[in-house]
Order: sequence, then structure tokens, then C-alpha cells
Amino acid sequence: MIRVLLVDDQQLIRAGFRMILGAEPDIEVVGECSDGVQAVDSAARLRPDVVLMDIRMPEMDGIEATRRILRAGADPPARVLMLT
Repeated sequence: MIRVLLVDDQQLIRAGFRMILGAEPDIEVVGECSDGVQAVDSAARLRPDVVLMDIRMPEMDGIEATRRILRAGADPPARVLMLT
């Protein structure tokens, strides 16, 4: 099972990804975040395999959030796919 964290400030975008990914039998959406601060916290708590990360968000952008997630040193590290 591939565990995915969705990060985008637009709820409709997150809902669309959740619907598409939720239809796949080997993918589980483990959480959703609307900004980079939430993403860093959720990645540490939920330990997803993949983070779908928007670049432009309030509070903390996706680039800085990605830096912090990778710097946290989870083993194995989450793979981050940047969206724009």
C-alpha cells in the first residue's frame, strides 16, 4: 500500500486528487493539508510514502516545506512530488 499525503491550499484540488487516488486499490490517502506548516507536521506524524506538494501556499511554501520534511530524516524518506 502506498501512503499519500495531499498538500494544496485549494480544497477542491485536494478533493480531486483524493477521488482519483482513492480509486486505486494500492494507494491510501492518509491526510490532507492546506499549507506548508501543516504539511511538515503531518509528514512527521503520518509518515507517508509520497507527498503531493503544491509550490505556492500561505504560511510556508511547498519548497520550504519540502526542505523541512526531507531534513527531518524519516527512514525511509518520503518522496515529494511538486505540483503547480
